Amino acid sequence: MAVQQNYGTGRRKSAVARVFLKPGKGDIVVNGKPVDEFFSRETGRMIVRQPLQLTDNLNRFDIDINVSGGGELGRAGAVRHGITRALIDYDTTLKAAQESRPGNTRRARSGAEESRPAQGATTEAVLQALIPLTSAKPPAGGFVVSAG
Repeated sequence: MAVQQNYGTGRRKSAVARVFLKPGKGDIVVNGKPVDEFFSRETGRMIVRQPLQLTDNLNRFDIDINVSGGGELGRAGAVRHGITRALIDYDTTLKAAQESRPGNTRRARSGAEESRPAQGATTEAVLQALIPLTSAKPPAGGFVVSAG
C-alpha cells in the first residue's frame, strides 16, 4: 500500500526547496540531517516551523526536505514556502490561514534588487548628464522650470 505523500516546492531568493510531507510523528529532515542540526541559527529553525505551528500540525507529519542554493536564511525561507505549499496540497482549507502570513508567497526579488537610489537622485543624474549635450551653457541661476 502506498503512503500518502504531499509535495511542495518552495523558493526564496536563489534557494529552492523540495518538501515531501507524510503522516508521522513530527520528524523534520533537511538534506539528510535533523532540522536542528542543519539550521545552526534559532531564527532558521523558527522560520521552518512557522507554517506547522500556525496550523497546529507540528507533531502530525514527518517531513523530508531537499534544499539547495542561497544562504541559511534564504534556505529557511524556501523550506517554509515549500512546507506551506505541501500543507495546502494536503488540505486546501489551510490556504486561507497560510495566505495571511508574510513570507508564504514567492518573493522573486533578490537582495541586490531591494536597494534603490533616492527618488530625486536619478533626476539630478539625468540633468547633469544632459548638460554636456547642449551647446549652450546652463543659466547662472540653475535650471528653472516654468509653470506654463
